[in-house]
Amino acid sequence: MSEDLRAKVIEYLGKVDKTKTRDMADNLKEKKSDVDKIVKELAKEGKVEFLYIGTSYVKLVK
Repeated sequence: MSEDLRAKVIEYLGKVDKTKTRDMADNLKEKKSDVDKIVKELAKEGKVEFLYIGTSYVKLVK
């Protein structure tokens, strides 16, 4: 997976409180499946967390 996309995901998450991966993929003009892979990697590293508020969101760990 591209380091460029990884950097874009982290940068995007730094600008929002929380987001859905679909919205993030649309805003970054990337495939949702690629964004999902990056988010899962970042979650394993403890850099992002998932929130479940009626639906699933992702946010940067601060």
